[in-house]
Amino acid sequence: MSKFSGANKGPSQRQLRVGEIVRHALTKLLQRGEVPDPLIEKTVLSISEVSMSPDLKKATVFVSPLGVKNAAPIVKALNTNTKLIRGRLTPALRQMKYMPSLYFQLDTGYDNYEKIDQLLKAPNVSRDLTGEE
Repeated sequence: MSKFSGANKGPSQRQLRVGEIVRHALTKLLQRGEVPDPLIEKTVLSISEVSMSPDLKKATVFVSPLGVKNAAPIVKALNTNTKLIRGRLTPALRQMKYMPSLYFQLDTGYDNYEKIDQLLKAPNVSRDLTGEE
C-alpha cells in the first residue's frame, strides 16, 4: 500500500513548522505595534494558530482579542490591513520562497473552554463527579 493512499490525515510537518514560524513573526510584529490602526494598537491579541495551505501560499491566522466583547471589528481591521502586515512580515520570513497571503479568523476555542468549565462547575455534574447522592 502506498503512503499516499487514503484520505488526507491532516497537516504535514512542513505545514506545521512554517505555520509556527509565521505565528512567531506575526506575534513580534503586533507586539512592536507596527500596524498603524488604532483599534489593533489598543487591543491585546492572542494568536493561537496559523494554519498553512499545502502549497504554503495561504495562511489562516486564528486570533483571539483578549478582554473584548465584540471581536468582529478587530478581525475586520486585521483583514483590512493584511497587505501592510504582509509587507512588514517579509523581512522576518525572507527564507520562504513565497510570502503567504494572510486571512484572519476569530478563534472560538477559548469560548468553548469557558463553556466546558461552566458545565463542569454545575451542581448536578459536580455531584456526579464526587459520587455523592
